[in-house]
Amino acid sequence: MTTETVPSKSTGGGFADLKKMFGGSTSSLRQFGILFSLIAIIVVFQIWTNGTTLSPQNLINVVSQQSYILILAIGMVMVIILGHIDLSVGSVAAFVGIIVAKSMDDWQVPWPVAIGIGLVVGALVGAWQGFWVAYVGVPAFIVTLAGMLIFRGGNQWIGQSTTTPVPPEYSFIGSGYLPELPINVNFNVLTMLLGLVGVGWVFYNEYRLRRQQHQIGVESAPLWVSGVKVVLLSAAILWAAWLFATGRPGTSFPVSGVILLVLVVVYSFLTNRTVFGRHIYAVGGNRMAAALSGVKDRRVDFLVMMNMSVLAAVAGMIYVGRATASGPQDGNGWELDAIAAVFIGGAAVSGGIGTDIGSIIGGLVMAFLNNGLQLIGAGADAIAITKGLVLLLAVAIDVISKRRGGPSIIGIFMRRFENKDGKDDKDKKAVLPETMPAVAPTSVSNESSLPADLPRQ
Repeated sequence: MTTETVPSKSTGGGFADLKKMFGGSTSSLRQFGILFSLIAIIVVFQIWTNGTTLSPQNLINVVSQQSYILILAIGMVMVIILGHIDLSVGSVAAFVGIIVAKSMDDWQVPWPVAIGIGLVVGALVGAWQGFWVAYVGVPAFIVTLAGMLIFRGGNQWIGQSTTTPVPPEYSFIGSGYLPELPINVNFNVLTMLLGLVGVGWVFYNEYRLRRQQHQIGVESAPLWVSGVKVVLLSAAILWAAWLFATGRPGTSFPVSGVILLVLVVVYSFLTNRTVFGRHIYAVGGNRMAAALSGVKDRRVDFLVMMNMSVLAAVAGMIYVGRATASGPQDGNGWELDAIAAVFIGGAAVSGGIGTDIGSIIGGLVMAFLNNGLQLIGAGADAIAITKGLVLLLAVAIDVISKRRGGPSIIGIFMRRFENKDGKDDKDKKAVLPETMPAVAPTSVSNESSLPADLPRQ
């Protein structure tokens, strides 16, 4: 006896079609809710500061100042998906930064070789911490808390608690911009080309999504919905590219921002399109079930912790390039900003849920909030209080909506509109958001250890 799945009828128009513009699922809708929050923050401060927030120079400053925090968020989201936390990233960044600066200043090492040394040191630090977490079984919170102290002390010992300058050619990775081409135009050509690449990615991503939905028999959103989404995103990308390209002479899109964009693309592919990425979500969602399925959870823990330290090394080297020197206070508080970005970006406290794009949006929320408060003259105390309240609110919403047996805030909101349209939820098909892997587990219970009679792999 065979059963045949009958596709649901197209609802045509209405709120359900608008939902599909944002992925159609709770997790995707939540990410777009965070995006709308970011837009609201920018609009409010744009009005409050009489247009300063979206001025080309301010946007360039925001990207330059926050790129290393956003790079940390890319790695931190993978750590948090596994149910861990890394408190050492700021100290690791400072530790790598002083080694790279010393290698160029004292040992006369060429800057490309110094960058390679920094990456190797970051990998070794990550392997050290990953070993204790994955194979000894010490909780990541304790391992990285110890690492925070060890590598902060290592930074001060190697640098003798003084600053160490770096050569101007190295500073390009932290304070440089896309160069000008010998073309007589009043904007930076490479920045606009970068924007066009972003538009091409939007078109391709939407085309691939609709093709995949057609292949597996899932009802796609109406063509007009895809068209509106593509036009809006493309317009936003081109407008941002134009702002970056038309700043004061000698500036354009920062090199640190280009590094960030490359890492976002690479890690989005890693987490969404590879077996290892699916294993991260599987272990974070239910460690015991993943182990029973053949996933080597210890190796996943080890590699994710090592990767986090490598990205911390990248962030530290970018910061040293921007500051033109390495100092004993580098990296202070970075771990808190990275963790806040991940949770504001939609990661679950219990693990198993989170995306790179969501974490970047969460980091931008904090960046523009901090920048806007500075522009209106708010003190450091008001900025700290505001950032703390935003983080608390974001995590509280996650806990309330994910509490077992409790109501989903977004779900209640969505059902109200669906009931008004007279639609039956049972006839709907869930479409996985583009930013989530196709086999992400539905359970979010995070097992900290396996039974004694079931060895970990």
